[in-house]
Amino acid sequence: MGLAFGALLVVGLPAVLWQTLHGRSGTPAAAGLGRQPATIPVTVAAASRQDVPRILQGIGTAQAVNTVTIRTRVDGALQAILFTEGQEVKAGDPLARIDPRPYQAALDQATAKKRQDEAQLANARHDLARYENLAQRDFGSHQQADTQKAQVDQLQAQVDGDQAAIDNARLQLDYTTIRSPVDGRIGFRQVDIGNILHASETTGIAVVTQTRPISVIFSLPEDRLHSVVQAMAAGPLPVAIDSRDGRNHLGDGVLKLIDNQVDQTTGTIRLKAEFPNADDRLWPGEFVTARLTLGTDRQVLTVPPGAVQRGADGLHVYVAKPDNTVELRTVKAARLDTAPVVISDGLRDGERVVVSGQLKLQPGSRIDPRQAGNGTDGGTDGTAVPVADGAP
Repeated sequence: MGLAFGALLVVGLPAVLWQTLHGRSGTPAAAGLGRQPATIPVTVAAASRQDVPRILQGIGTAQAVNTVTIRTRVDGALQAILFTEGQEVKAGDPLARIDPRPYQAALDQATAKKRQDEAQLANARHDLARYENLAQRDFGSHQQADTQKAQVDQLQAQVDGDQAAIDNARLQLDYTTIRSPVDGRIGFRQVDIGNILHASETTGIAVVTQTRPISVIFSLPEDRLHSVVQAMAAGPLPVAIDSRDGRNHLGDGVLKLIDNQVDQTTGTIRLKAEFPNADDRLWPGEFVTARLTLGTDRQVLTVPPGAVQRGADGLHVYVAKPDNTVELRTVKAARLDTAPVVISDGLRDGERVVVSGQLKLQPGSRIDPRQAGNGTDGGTDGTAVPVADGAP
């Protein structure tokens, strides 16, 4: 029995070994090494020439051109509120009224005092004329005529002072009607009717903000200062404003000025841009994203940002060859922080580059290319998207 089992084992081992090496079909397993490797699906886009703007991006805040706290300039009871909270007002529009009666009485008193002094002045002038006539005919002394002339001058000065008192009283009366000094939008009312207001108080009746036009103050890294100064010397620089989340475009304006010193604490420089804001899309105090355009690079070679990879030897891309294999190509980028990326060396116009799916690629890999659409996988659509720190 043991000899029969041993014979079976000896006979069966070659059969098992044959089955293992050749497979069930009898074809050698090593023949599988000669099969074509599987293709790798990738997305490709053609390198193309286009205009790419040079954009700096920074975070800023919208600020009213003028912010005026409406206060009283005279003491008195607040008699009337002549505005509605939130309404737009024009320069000179009445906003509130202080009880004018005490100031009207002061004006009337000053006017009466002037009439009294004018009457005395008229009488003194008549006396002067008589004294001078008598002195010319030697019927009176010249000293008396001179004394009377001095009296006339004194009364004239008193009348002039009365006129100044009238002007001041009229001005105080005019201050009882509080008017808007600028065009703008008025905010919350801070004081109710009936309260006694004093010119020395710091709390105002309301605040008017001028938002047409409106300013935006934003910051950029200090190492961008000289490029901004150089571009600004060549002409006005456009600034576009988007909402903080980047979803809404809020306005287009012009850079007005660069602050006269760098903030050494943050290493940034502040800039101010002005916008018409005719549609009131920008609101004072709102955080926004500012995009400053320094200029445009004309007809430069570009690829989508996803095509450029960084390796130990620098930047490279996978170039899709006509036979649907890939070549690893070292490139140089003139501007790496925008979409599309500007290539200065290593590619030719029209060459296809892989923009997604590079993880499984090696030089010579066979690919199944799919064309990138506009705005897909970082496709070149001509829109420059700067990095957050504003690098050019």
